Amino acid sequence: MHALPRRRFLQISAAALAGTASGASARTVAPVQWRGVAMGAGATITLAHPDAEALIAKALAEIARLERIFSLHDAGSAVARLNATGRLESPPFELLECFALCTAVHAASGGRFDPTVQPLWQLYAESAEQAPAPGALAERLALVGWQAVQFDAEAVHLPRPGMALTLNGVAQGYVADRVAALLRAEGLSDVLVNTGEIHALGVAPGGQDWQIRPDDRGGKTLAPISLREGALASSAPRGTTFDAAEQVGHILDPLSGLPARTPWQLISVAAPQAALADALSTAMCLMERAEMAALLGKFPSARLVHLS
Repeated sequence: MHALPRRRFLQISAAALAGTASGASARTVAPVQWRGVAMGAGATITLAHPDAEALIAKALAEIARLERIFSLHDAGSAVARLNATGRLESPPFELLECFALCTAVHAASGGRFDPTVQPLWQLYAESAEQAPAPGALAERLALVGWQAVQFDAEAVHLPRPGMALTLNGVAQGYVADRVAALLRAEGLSDVLVNTGEIHALGVAPGGQDWQIRPDDRGGKTLAPISLREGALASSAPRGTTFDAAEQVGHILDPLSGLPARTPWQLISVAAPQAALADALSTAMCLMERAEMAALLGKFPSARLVHLS
């Protein structure tokens, strides 16, 4: 599992950006696409509506609110405060909702998805070009273990001094889901939200599926993935690396403490929720094909749509 925002592997196809919204015809309402940064990744929101600017402003306010919960880089965020002190009183509902998903995927993946890998990631970042010393690796590995994290509506507690969390393997998808839900509640039916992972409402212009083109790290042009009323997330074991040779990847195995050794360049998962797709694609970076199939068997709504 990783602890830094991944390089983006999904780009919205250059196909038409028009969309339809409740009470507005695509013939009379020009499409609007906001571009910016969310959760440390390039982000876009594509919609068509007479009040597009106001709706996008609401979406951006929601993104900012969620970043104050999940960000590792904002010292005042809920996750940063938890990591700093080992305890967080009255945790936000959104944090607990993500924790519930993390618990499900952690169990289903045999521990391959584990948000407590943050101390491992810090060790590799500190070691730079050199491999971490075995003793130091063992010390950090002793801090990993999602099953040890205690949480309920009253508080979150990290029981071992030095434990820390990263939700970068699920939060980008979760933010996409929340923004899509907000826009649906505003009456929009055809929207594409990309906050590093993708959530699509309805369909693209002309009633066709949204076309999402994965960006292979090897520079290959890949076929677009069709998405209609659902979500898509992608992960790459060496999307970000710690070494100049780009062999020591940022997705670390919580069981061994070592970087992913699988041959995969890119894994894309579709699911009803981007948070679920995000978590599953992250865990799959550490798996062989048979293990991926077994994991997906526990989440029938999810499917593997790209593996290279």
